[in-house]
Amino acid sequence: MKITNITFIGLNYAPEDTAIGLYSTQWAEYLKSVGYEVTVVTAFPYYPKWEISKTYKDKKTFLKEELNGNTILRYKQYVPKKPTFLKRVIHLIDFTFGSFINILKIKNCDLVISVVPFTSSIFLGYILKKKFNAKLWVHIQDFEFDAALQTGVSEKKNIIFSSLFSIEKWLLSKANLASTISYSMMERLKKKTESKAYFLPNWIDEKAIDPKQSSIHRYLNSRKIKILYSGNIGDKQDWDAFLKFCNDINPEKYDVIIVGNGSKKDWLLQKTENFKNIKYYNPVPFNELSDLLCSTDIHVLFQKTEVVDTVMPSKVLGMIASTKPSIIIGNNKSEVKSIIMASKGGLFFSEYSKDVVHDLELLLSDKERLEMNGNLAREFVIENFSKTKILNRMLDKLKQL
Repeated sequence: MKITNITFIGLNYAPEDTAIGLYSTQWAEYLKSVGYEVTVVTAFPYYPKWEISKTYKDKKTFLKEELNGNTILRYKQYVPKKPTFLKRVIHLIDFTFGSFINILKIKNCDLVISVVPFTSSIFLGYILKKKFNAKLWVHIQDFEFDAALQTGVSEKKNIIFSSLFSIEKWLLSKANLASTISYSMMERLKKKTESKAYFLPNWIDEKAIDPKQSSIHRYLNSRKIKILYSGNIGDKQDWDAFLKFCNDINPEKYDVIIVGNGSKKDWLLQKTENFKNIKYYNPVPFNELSDLLCSTDIHVLFQKTEVVDTVMPSKVLGMIASTKPSIIIGNNKSEVKSIIMASKGGLFFSEYSKDVVHDLELLLSDKERLEMNGNLAREFVIENFSKTKILNRMLDKLKQL
């Protein structure tokens, strides 16, 4: 069967330009650029702020639009201001209901690409698979049920989660191909399904993050040593460790800049309001990201150590591509550790202690080595995670379907 029409189902899409939304958009637009007809079934943009964006608030519940050649079918989903576990479930159910109505509008489909989260995207894709005798490709950015347990969004595994895992396993069995973004997540995927598995990591566009073409960003014009956290302010990060780190560094020497949004933003701002050397800013547009990442002196990412193989924070690729070193806390078995150690892109710790600050001081004391390692780290990430290489390999896999 020749694949001509592709339906792409996922919660996040442009104009969201961070995290899953960024990768889904670039993937779908790449497919259009190589000749496929692509219809995207998605939600109204809301992430990472957890609020439908101003330009979409007054639009009708069901919206059809054209974006860079692709047809976009949107549903205005429920978005909780404070996303508790229960409210996230309602958020999921509402998106699924609205998107079910949108998939009924699809006239032709040879291949469905369902992006997880949400797992219900697989259910929608399966309906199209049966209706059109199409192929189903499931791509997992985040094992949402496992992550909810690991990060404490839900208190413990119970009968509800047992049921969810059973449903997840059944849905995954309907895929012709299942892919995910890290080797550790691949191992988890193979335990969940016997469907063919494919490694499809997120990528870095080396032209979009380029220190040689970047200028000092207005958020990072401090004369002090600048420490940057940029990304989602949510449950997967270890904010208690972050606060200890901020308390242990010298405020006269370091400025900490937080750029992002998410479910824990208000909590974090309250906890840091008495730190005179901590500044917060809203997320920058994608065309400013290179300037932002390349203007700092140090990146930080403190993950909860319970998070091992359910998610791979792809912001690490941009951090490494900036040539600036990263200080990362996470699980010793995590993919993040493998990448940061292989690239020599910074320091990795399995828990927070004052050694983090001590080793940071040592790291900064050798500027020549710092610059050399930064350039080598950028070369590593481009060699292994180049957008062009990864999407070209993806296309070869798609043609095999």
